[in-house]
Amino acid sequence: MNRSILSSSRDRATSGGNILNVLGLLAVCASLGIAFYYQLALKELPCPLCLLQRAGLILTGIGLMMNVRFGVRSAHYGVALAGALTTGIVALRQVFLHIAPGDAGYGSTFMGLHFYTLAALSSLAAIAGIAALLMLKSWEPPTRFPAWKSAGGKLACFLFLLLVAGNLASTVLECGAGACEDDPTYYLLLGK
Repeated sequence: MNRSILSSSRDRATSGGNILNVLGLLAVCASLGIAFYYQLALKELPCPLCLLQRAGLILTGIGLMMNVRFGVRSAHYGVALAGALTTGIVALRQVFLHIAPGDAGYGSTFMGLHFYTLAALSSLAAIAGIAALLMLKSWEPPTRFPAWKSAGGKLACFLFLLLVAGNLASTVLECGAGACEDDPTYYLLLGK
């Protein structure tokens, strides 16, 4: 393969792996943003399992953001995979809690499915996507110019960090320094 084809910094910043990492990070941002919207606008506080799913989703986003910021590395994909597995395991645990006949499930639905069901499905999709990105990584020449050089990469990273900070602040307001309630109805630090 002629490696001079991808020699310019513009081409390397927009290579397939870099673009897909930015799109993956934006998908994580969309998931966190929708969950955060339901929490703030619709007053649906997340349960402890929901918070663990968000933590796994944030870990997935950190792995993808490291690829966007520092360049594509297998170790960064390992972080993203660990987050996707964490999200999937916790989401499946919550699915199994509500799988009994007559159980209406916990919380609202989005597109007809509960958030924990969507989290289980999206974590499987993330695992498959990261596996595809790892295969793509072996076909592309090493990138010395990460997607961070592009405005889209910087915007995705900034949006992700903003959503992480917002979720962290709301979790502290909801739970304080202790364990969260199983079925929260108010923010502990804001009072009833």
